[in-house]
Amino acid sequence: MSGRDREAMMAVRVAIRVGPGASRTKVGGAHGEALVVKVAARAVEGKATEAALRAVADALGVRRRDVRLISGATSREKLIEVDGDERALTEKINALRGS
Repeated sequence: MSGRDREAMMAVRVAIRVGPGASRTKVGGAHGEALVVKVAARAVEGKATEAALRAVADALGVRRRDVRLISGATSREKLIEVDGDERALTEKINALRGS
């Protein structure tokens, strides 16, 4: 991996707004600056949070282990960090937000 490739591989922090109990899982739209993540899982024992992290990983095309919760474990508003190519992730996130 060249130095330029290593520079591109960084973590991107993203605010998400989780909507538990949805009829189906969906990543897309914006709530203020946050990316909206709707999940079928209920907000019980961290199940909605885990489902949201998995959904974001799938939507961004990264492994689940590349997505970490930074803050907001018990809140609908969460801050996550995603490892990967910064430019590609930012483009995908902006497209999902609709911006």
